[in-house]
Amino acid sequence: MKALEGVKILDFTHVQSGPTCTQLLGWFGADVIKVERPGVGDATRKQLVDVEGADSLYFTMLNHNTRSLTLNTKNPKGKEVLERLVKECDVLVENFAPGALDRMGFTWERIQELNPRMIMASVKGFGPGPFQDCKVYENVAQCAGGSASTTGFLDGPPMVTGAQIGDSGTGLHLALGIVAALFQREKTGRGQKVLAPMQDGVLNLCRVKLRDQQRLERGPLQEYSQFGEGIPFGEATPRAGNDSGGGQPGRILKCKGWETDPDSYTYFITQAAVWDKICDVIGKPDWKEDPEYATPKARLNKLTHIFETIEQWTMTKTKFEVMEICNPLDIPVGPILSMKELAADPSLRETGTIVEVDHPERGAYLTVGCPIKMSDSEVTVTRSPLLGEHTAEILSDVLGYSDEEVAELKEAGATEVVKKMAAE
Repeated sequence: MKALEGVKILDFTHVQSGPTCTQLLGWFGADVIKVERPGVGDATRKQLVDVEGADSLYFTMLNHNTRSLTLNTKNPKGKEVLERLVKECDVLVENFAPGALDRMGFTWERIQELNPRMIMASVKGFGPGPFQDCKVYENVAQCAGGSASTTGFLDGPPMVTGAQIGDSGTGLHLALGIVAALFQREKTGRGQKVLAPMQDGVLNLCRVKLRDQQRLERGPLQEYSQFGEGIPFGEATPRAGNDSGGGQPGRILKCKGWETDPDSYTYFITQAAVWDKICDVIGKPDWKEDPEYATPKARLNKLTHIFETIEQWTMTKTKFEVMEICNPLDIPVGPILSMKELAADPSLRETGTIVEVDHPERGAYLTVGCPIKMSDSEVTVTRSPLLGEHTAEILSDVLGYSDEEVAELKEAGATEVVKKMAAE
C-alpha cells in the first residue's frame, strides 16, 4: 500500500511549481488527475522540444505518475464534469494566475458548497499584499524572496541560482501543506485552503540570510570573507561568494585538472573540530600550535590565506582523491559534480534518485526520482501521460460515465478522447 493511496488529486497545475507538488503526491500513491485543455494541454509539452513530435523533457520530467483528462471547462457539459470531479476528489491543486479560478465560476465558496471536505491548494507568486496580483516566474521569485541579493560575489551583480527554488521549492512546500491539511481533515472532517506563495517559499529557504541580517545590526559578520579582507559591511546582508552559510568557514577550491575541466573543484570546510587533522593533511603541522592559527577566532582575518594554502594541496589531487583522503578523517569536503557525472552515478540509479523511464513517443530518458524514501511506501516512477490519454478511463472509472455518455461528451465538445497508448 502506498502512503496516499485512495486520495484523489484534481490537478489544475501547469509548468513547474504546481506539477512539482502533484508529481510528489502521485509518487506517494495519490491518484493525480491532470485536467488539460483539449488540443493544447500544459504549455510545457511543447516548450524546449528536443524530439520532434514528442512531449518535451520539461513536461515529462515534471508529470510522472499522473493521468491526463482533456476537458473544455467553458463548455456547459465540460463544466458539469468538472463539478462532479470537485465532488469526487479530495484535493484541488492550482497555480493559475490570480483570480482565474474565480472567473471559471469555482470560487472557494462554490467549491465548499460542492464538497465541504475539499482541500484547495494554490501556488501564487506573492501572498496577500501590494503585489498579490502580480504574475511571477522562477527568477522573479528568487529575486523577490531574497535569494538573488545574497548570491554571487561581492564585486558583482545579484545572481540567481540554478536550483529551481522558486518553482520546485514552492511546490515542495505546497505538498507538505496538502498532507498536513489531509491529516487535519481526518480529525475535523473539513477541508481548507492551502496557500504557498513563491516569495514565501524562497524566503524560507534563505532563512540563514535573514539570520545574518539581524546579526549584522550588532556588528560585522566575521565568518564572511570580506571581514578578513578589511572590506566594510553595508546595511544589508551581502553577497558572500562561496563562503559557507554556517559558522564553519568553507570555500570552493581548485583540484587537479581544473585547467581543462570546469568542474574539477571541491568544497572544503575548515571545521574547528578537525583543524589539527587539516593542518597535518596540508603539510602545516605548525599551525596547530601557532596562536595566529590555533583558534577559530584567530583564523577569521586570515581565511583567504588559509584557503589559498589548502588549495595548493587540493590542486595536487583529483576531487575524488580529496574525498578519499579527507572523509576518513571527518574533514568535510564534497566534489563539484556535473549533471553528466550525476546522470552516470550508479549509486543514484540504485536508490531510485536517478531513474530511466520509457516513453512511447520519445523513447527512454533519464529523470529525477522521488527524493524522499519511505520504508513502507515504495515509489515506482511511471511515465508522464500523453495529452488526454486517460480521458475515457477517468470519466468511466472515477465518475461512472457509460461509453455512450463519454461519446456524447466528446460530441458536445466537452472532452477530447485520445487513444490510450500503453508504455509497455
